[in-house]
Amino acid sequence: MTRFLVVLTDVRPVEGEVRDERRAPERRRQVVGASSREAADRIAGAFMALGMVRAGRQRVKVIAVGRRHGAVSVGGD
Repeated sequence: MTRFLVVLTDVRPVEGEVRDERRAPERRRQVVGASSREAADRIAGAFMALGMVRAGRQRVKVIAVGRRHGAVSVGGD
């Protein structure tokens, strides 16, 4: 089963020409786990209604964690 993380981050100004999330990730404000994509989408929708997100100062990211695409299910899970 794939799990999902819904992450609320601060948007920071671009330093240089390209943002490098691996070298300097955006500051996380909140992280919530979800067991299904539908649940993650509902949580993300609630975050997107926040004023700071609507004003462009924060952003919402939905990240799949756990099983990779193309993984073979063993045991019917």
